[in-house]
Amino acid sequence: MKRKRSSQQERPADCREIHPEDGIDPSELFRPRRKFDPHQRKAQQLCHQVADTLNLVLSGEFGDELRDLRVVAVRPAPDASQLLVLVAPAISGSPADPEAIIAKLTAAAGRLRSEVAMAITRRRAPKLMFQFIAGDSATELHR
Repeated sequence: MKRKRSSQQERPADCREIHPEDGIDPSELFRPRRKFDPHQRKAQQLCHQVADTLNLVLSGEFGDELRDLRVVAVRPAPDASQLLVLVAPAISGSPADPEAIIAKLTAAAGRLRSEVAMAITRRRAPKLMFQFIAGDSATELHR
């Protein structure tokens, strides 16, 4: 019968060296990484619902300049309790006064917020802030 070699000789050379992951808890090292935070996913769902609702409300219930607007994006600012609504002209290249549009949107913010509150299922409706975006940058954001 052959005699077994000592464990020192059987070990591969890599086991003798120190590596960056040495000393890390294996449960941390091999934990599956989540791509999205569930709170962020819910905030994105809310933003999508608000964008759809505002597009419908702006296209049908408001007259003058607000009817010619479309919602490009809605983003949490800084969280889902307050949302930044990015609006642009529905027809690219149409002349629009950004200050006048923001003033009208701010004046109608209460009504828009109540429409959003009816469309979503939340205890509190988020506050809405508006920002006007020129036609060229609006198409880049929409992609």
